Formats: sequence, structure tokens, C-alpha cells
Amino acid sequence: MAQLTMVQAICDALQVALEEMPEVLLLGEDIGKNGGVFRATDGLWEHFGDERVIDTPLAEAGIIGSSIGLAVNGFKPVAEVQFLTFIYPAFEQIISHIARLHTRTQGAFPNSIVIRAPYGGGIRAPELHSDSTETFFIHTPGLKVVVPSTPSDAKGLLLAAIKQPDPVIFLEPMKLYRAFKEEVPAGWYEIPLGSARLVQTGTDVTILAWGAMVPVAMQGASECEKSGISCEVIDLRTLDPIDEETIIQSVTKTGRVVIVQEAPRTLGLGSELMAMIQEQAFYSLEAPMVRVTSYDVPVPMYALEDEFRPTAEKVAQAVYKVVQEGGM
Repeated sequence: MAQLTMVQAICDALQVALEEMPEVLLLGEDIGKNGGVFRATDGLWEHFGDERVIDTPLAEAGIIGSSIGLAVNGFKPVAEVQFLTFIYPAFEQIISHIARLHTRTQGAFPNSIVIRAPYGGGIRAPELHSDSTETFFIHTPGLKVVVPSTPSDAKGLLLAAIKQPDPVIFLEPMKLYRAFKEEVPAGWYEIPLGSARLVQTGTDVTILAWGAMVPVAMQGASECEKSGISCEVIDLRTLDPIDEETIIQSVTKTGRVVIVQEAPRTLGLGSELMAMIQEQAFYSLEAPMVRVTSYDVPVPMYALEDEFRPTAEKVAQAVYKVVQEGGM
């Protein structure tokens, strides 16, 4: 198996999909000859031509609107939005049409659309390039939301998203695009949507994270292990649908929960996770749950970015808090 970064694994997944599914088309700004702003489509235009890898104008509403037309006519468009924050001009198309098409037509029209979007901070980009606004899409019925944290997961989850019939928002953490390499299987393989990944087993605290926060959670867990605290770390991978069974099994075992999200605190996914655990595993809890989040302000400029986002130190402090309050 090849050693690939996440962005290389995504490019590999797109190439496999284009080779094996003639109905797959890629479209987005600068994805053709230039290979995309992060080179996630590098070399695909030369191999498949501009009828399969389509450079579009700088018009997100046009990209997503075109994807709808392609999908209802039997194609499987994979649209790239250069940065998640750039998706807002297309928000109406996504919420009013893509998310509702199956229900509105009682399944009469196909609606297989994948929207890829790099998201999150940590790369010293301006604030309009660094948002983590996954909650907008999780809150919208009719959309699936996927966030990988490793190269192999990125490929398997992206191919699963392309294969299935529902629209998917596929969020790619920019911080992890080239953070590390790992072995990625060749050819077509899928990781089922709705299945979390048990990153590390533990007995004392459950740490829930996704995307770029998974390595942060692992670093925090490693720090706590020096004090004899055993942390179980779960990567959600799919934010909608959520793997409730894996989460509840872990919480029932450990009795303590720390949730790490890059998004601002108010009404983030962490709030929903806490509500779900409260409803399904309340009597297993040994201490109040704790969230480690960014602040409820726009992403600040470079000098303050590290203070704004969750860190391994903040995760470790949250773990110590739930352990102390739980009387361990």
C-alpha cells in the first residue's frame, strides 16, 4: 500500500471514482489545469479531460446549482468549494433544494451530490477561510455530513459518499491535509457512513472528537496517561448520521465524557452529543460532561489563532476536571 497524505488520498479517491463510474464528474474553481488550490485534483484534468474535470467560474451558487441539474439527470457530481466559508453564496441552493429534493419529489429524481469543502483553522489563513461551521449542515434534514481525520479514512469515506444516493457535505480539515502520511489501500474501498472509529481504548474517560481535533484529543490523552488516567478516544467520522451505539457503549464503560470541537461553543455538535448522552446514558455518568471548544467570536488573526482553537493542554485540563469531579 502506498504512503499518502490526506490530500493525496482524496485525489486518489477521485481518480478511482472517475475510472470506475462514468457518471462521476468533478466541478469547481481551479480544479482543472491548476489541480485545485490545495492540489486535491492534481493531474486529474490531464488524465480525464475537461468534460469530466470541469473548471467553473468563481460562482459557488452556479457550481452547486449546476450540480443539482447534473444529479437529477443521472450524473454523480462531486463539487469542490475552495473553502467552507465560501459556500455561503450557495447556501440557499443546498438548504432549499439539495436537502429537500428526495422528500419534495418522493424519490422520483436522483440526488447523488457530494460537496467537498476544506474547513477549519490552524494554517494561518484569514478568518473567512478558517471557519468550522459544520453545524449548519448537521441541523439540516436531508444532508449527510462527513469529516475524515486520516488519509485512509478520507479515501474510504469519500468513495462511500460518492457511491450512495444521498447528498453529502464532505468536510476536509486543512490542518491535516499534509500533516502526516499513512498506508492507504489501492483501488476502490469504502468505509460505511455512520460508523465511528475507536482510535484508542481506555477505561476512565471518553474523549469524542472529529476532523482536525482528533490528533489534538490524542495529544491530550497522552498527557493524561502520564498521570495514570486511561482515555478512550473516539473519532466520529460521520457527523450525520452519528454512530450513537459506539458512543453510548464507551460512555457506559468510562462514566466520564470530554467533547472536543473546533467550532464555536454555542449550539455546536458538542451540545447535541451531550443531550444524547444525557438521554441514553445518564445513570452511567460519574461527573458532568465537559466541552473543549473555540470561542463564540470570528476566527481571529494569526497571533491569536492558537489561543482561539482547542489545544492538547485544554483537553488535558478538561480530562483532569471530569476525573476530579467524578471522584476517581
